[in-house]
Amino acid sequence: MISSTLIKSIQDVMRQDQGVDGDAQRLSQLVWMIFLKILDDTEQELELMTDGYVPAIPAQYQWRAWAGDEEGLTGEGLNDFVNNDLFPALRKLSGGTNPRTLIVREAFEDSYNYMKSGTLLRQVINKINSIDFTVRADRHQFNDLYEKLLKDLQGAGNSGEYYTPRALTQFIVEMVNPQLGETVLDPACGTGGFLANTIDHLRGQVKTPMTKRSCRPRCAASRRSSCRTCSALPT
Repeated sequence: MISSTLIKSIQDVMRQDQGVDGDAQRLSQLVWMIFLKILDDTEQELELMTDGYVPAIPAQYQWRAWAGDEEGLTGEGLNDFVNNDLFPALRKLSGGTNPRTLIVREAFEDSYNYMKSGTLLRQVINKINSIDFTVRADRHQFNDLYEKLLKDLQGAGNSGEYYTPRALTQFIVEMVNPQLGETVLDPACGTGGFLANTIDHLRGQVKTPMTKRSCRPRCAASRRSSCRTCSALPT
């Protein structure tokens, strides 16, 4: 059964992994894993109910084959399989009689395994294995929890991580009103929302090529080979 406690425990395991940075990556990591679990649960059901059913992906890449056994692959062996075998294979799937095959390929074109520890990855897998997506209640609960994860991503993360809405960063930059030639510092820039809005704000102040060049002496004084703000401004 899915519960907020289960999802929170999965997130806590991911936070121990050096490769997963922030709720955005945790959400992305969780989505592709649950996607494969849902696919496998539903396909096992279809195999029982439909004569001659052809699975969407080859047997060795089905969730039950490499993730279903709690005492199965772990550590470096698991990570090596996921990164160098599973993902490349799913990204190269060709269309067959099952339309789900193309959906899997498209889903994994933009997916990535952020976790570097195969041991922690196994812990997450085992927690996901406690969910049975053939049970309607679990499927409905997952929809609710996915929305909660998105809200965590949009608002204050449950680990003290904060994602400032773009409208708010734009408003703050307009109120601060940085000027060409000034230095802008965001020591906790995260995804760079404030810096991106600052660049957009400065673009409006550039009227001539001379204006753009006027801030370059300050950049040179900072001993940088180039000014990222200047290079982003129009000529």
